Amino acid sequence: QALEDHYSPSRWSPRLDRDTIIDAHLAVTAAGTERARASVQTLLHIPYGSGDREKLDIYFPTDPSETFPALVYIHGGYWQCMSKDDSGFAAPPLVSQGVAVVAVGYDIAPEGHMDTMVLQVRRSLAFLAEQYPRIRGIYLCGHSAGAHLAAMVLSTDWTEFQVVPDIKGAVLVSGVYDLEPILHTYVNDALNMSREVAQRNSPMRHVPPAVPAACEVLVAVAQHDSPEFRRQSQEYSQALRAAGWSVSLLDLAGVDHFDVIEKLSEDSYLLTQV
Repeated sequence: QALEDHYSPSRWSPRLDRDTIIDAHLAVTAAGTERARASVQTLLHIPYGSGDREKLDIYFPTDPSETFPALVYIHGGYWQCMSKDDSGFAAPPLVSQGVAVVAVGYDIAPEGHMDTMVLQVRRSLAFLAEQYPRIRGIYLCGHSAGAHLAAMVLSTDWTEFQVVPDIKGAVLVSGVYDLEPILHTYVNDALNMSREVAQRNSPMRHVPPAVPAACEVLVAVAQHDSPEFRRQSQEYSQALRAAGWSVSLLDLAGVDHFDVIEKLSEDSYLLTQV
């Protein structure tokens, strides 16, 4: 029961009760994405694979130079809800600064298996690197389950993809980096992970030694995330640091598991600035 509580982010917000906060979050991200699509030059539903959800949305910079950096956003939703179609809300402040924003779709549970989701996100990055040579420097950004998937990208052996994406940075927001506790909660009802699957897909257990060109990692956590989410962020950032990665931990005051990412639509928000 304690694990159920700690892995239920909606129980920890001081703003809204647990029954309304998730609906409110979905409404905010959907409305923000609609605004972004109306105001930004986009290419939507670009297939990077043959599956229904293996698609990307690209929000292009207002004044693109010859080459431009891209923030690749991987949505949360506990690997079982949300989609790339709620994932463009962070685009307006970034495209105005010359940064493309790419929202990645992937198979969610119960159709999607954890191994599949990790592979899809890796393949989407290989696709971007191959198809969009104007992108110079990829910055991963994932929220919650998306932060887990972004962290799994950091342990990728790219030799099997015949391409190495130029990943310069990773912003991991309110993520889960060890999946084992999830096995004992309602979250696993849809995921149906075995212990082997959870271990194989836990970034905490697969921290590669940093190579000289390793990207910078920012692990962000909300003041009103649960103690377990906060612990996981601290322990994963320590593990990266111990392996030689350049990592910083950002503890964001006054936000919970949901508005910690929603506020990326605001120019003045600390995380947007960083």
